[in-house]
Amino acid sequence: MEYTYAALLLHKLGKDINEDNLKAVISATGAEVDEAKVKVMVASLSGVDIADKLANASIAAAPAAGAEATTEAPKEEKKKEEPKAEAAEGLASLFG
Repeated sequence: MEYTYAALLLHKLGKDINEDNLKAVISATGAEVDEAKVKVMVASLSGVDIADKLANASIAAAPAAGAEATTEAPKEEKKKEEPKAEAAEGLASLFG
């Protein structure tokens, strides 16, 4: 997850997302840098328009958040309690 955050931070700051920059950001956090993960992240983001992906992600998430806000929680039905006397009468008929 820290590799994704590092890439997003670099994008936000307008820096190139390359191996050296990713390593610098991750090592600055105190985490141990995994060379393989850095290479995979750089390769997977090659040619990707991150700004476009982020814009589409926020638009897709907005209607879902609005829909949740408008739905009401189902009301719990109150359970009717039988008076104890009526329950005892039912037991008495069992033992005759």
